[in-house]
Parts: sequence; C-alpha cells; structure tokens
Amino acid sequence: MGWLWAIIVGFVLGLIAKAVIPGKQHSPLWLTTICGILGAIAGNAIAGALGVAETRGIDWSRHFFQLVAAIIIVALVDALYKATLGKRKQQRA
Repeated sequence: MGWLWAIIVGFVLGLIAKAVIPGKQHSPLWLTTICGILGAIAGNAIAGALGVAETRGIDWSRHFFQLVAAIIIVALVDALYKATLGKRKQQRA
C-alpha cells in the first residue's frame, strides 16, 4: 500500500507543480509523476532535517517542503527533457 500512496502523492504533487510553473511544460505525465515522487521524498528529508516531519495534526510544513521540492524538480527535469527532445528533433531533420 505504501507504493500506491507514493504514486498517488507523486501524481498530485507533479500536477500541482506543473500548474504553478509558468509557461508550457513538455514532459509527459509519467515523468511528471516520477518528479512528484522525488519531490515528496526530498521534501520529507528536508522536513526531517529541520525537525518538522511529524507534528500533531496535519503536517503543513512537511507538505510545503514537498511541494517546493516537486516544483523545483519538475522545472529542472522539464528543462532537461525539452533540451533533449529538441536535440533529437534537430538530428532527424
């Protein structure tokens, strides 16, 4: 069940990150989901390092760190994906 939640949370974080980033993103949905999962893992690590990973009630600070990490990762991976995709299109022509 842990993997299912990781995929669901990664999917949601990736979609929110794509919505927040200005402009058009070119990465496919599966890559966005993986970036969201990585953002959740990185956000949990940052929250744990700062001592706010587990609090009473809803862990808003942990979710904030997850979202910020997902936004950064989605933006970087999308830029790399676009650069790689652009090079492939140039080689075909």
